[in-house]
Amino acid sequence: MIIIQPSGGLCNRMRVINSAWELAKKRGDRLTVLWYLCSELNCTFESLFQPVKEFRIINIRSLKDLRKLFYQLTARQRFGNDDILNHKTDGILHQDFYESLKNPVYIFTWEHFYPSRDYHFYAPATHLQSRIDTLTASFGKRCVGVHIRRTDNTISMGKSTTEQFINLMKKELKAYPETCFFLATDDSSEEALFRKLFPGRIISNETRTLSRNSEAGMHDALLDLFCLAATKKLIGSYWSSFTDIAADIKGIEKIIAGEDI
Repeated sequence: MIIIQPSGGLCNRMRVINSAWELAKKRGDRLTVLWYLCSELNCTFESLFQPVKEFRIINIRSLKDLRKLFYQLTARQRFGNDDILNHKTDGILHQDFYESLKNPVYIFTWEHFYPSRDYHFYAPATHLQSRIDTLTASFGKRCVGVHIRRTDNTISMGKSTTEQFINLMKKELKAYPETCFFLATDDSSEEALFRKLFPGRIISNETRTLSRNSEAGMHDALLDLFCLAATKKLIGSYWSSFTDIAADIKGIEKIIAGEDI
């Protein structure tokens, strides 16, 4: 059996689980996911997604949870980020390494180690899908997603500037005058600026909660993610797993603000 404890925010965890699922399939193993509720993601898996059959989910609220400790102590092998980084090339875990693993294996990581774009088991919970449907119904003929990462990602802020987003959005409007934009951002001042610059063109979840240390905040994060995925094209932020997964869910075109095109 493979036990995975994915770390980080929502999209990092989704990528880690995807990798663990690919590893489990390769080894013919069962997969158990320890979903840790903490300040960066304080919401159960089932509150975000519909039930899954492919693997078992165990929600834990403490690193001292007895179930977690049992799996750690009884695992024949345990490894984390450094082990993954040392045993993968181009995002793929070395074959001799994964074949050498002895069950049960315990993995704690925010690294993804298989390039998988299979997101079929991440179906939004019914109450969230209803909200997603309501927002996407207003997208019109052509809606472009815009994801602006600001408050907690200095790498992204340095690369994907506000001016670069503005220029890319103007370019879209010049080519396709009917375009509207679904904006997902963690900075309310940025949203106010874009509403001023593009009057009548901006759609967003205007009542969102930004804190990930709450169930409401995580619900709104998932709503933003799947609304971005429902657009025709995505203008995203550099070094952001949220941007990457929003594009990957349905395979839409992605442009990163600040990268040479």
